[in-house]
Amino acid sequence: MTWFNRQSRLVQVILLLIPVVNWITEIVVRWSTFFKKGGALRLIISLVVTILGVFVGWIDVIWVLITKHLFLQ
Repeated sequence: MTWFNRQSRLVQVILLLIPVVNWITEIVVRWSTFFKKGGALRLIISLVVTILGVFVGWIDVIWVLITKHLFLQ
């Protein structure tokens, strides 16, 4: 999670625009956050991202452009 947040906004957006890289990035960031911080909401978000990762990733592209962090992070 911290690695992704330390990247420039351009790198974050590029990682989220490429479909397969997008899904892998989402899974790694979401599950690492869950394992570090725990919580039922983070578990649900991690499971949803694992199943619907590409679609959530496209939402995150817009969200990163606006706020510089992932949606519901």
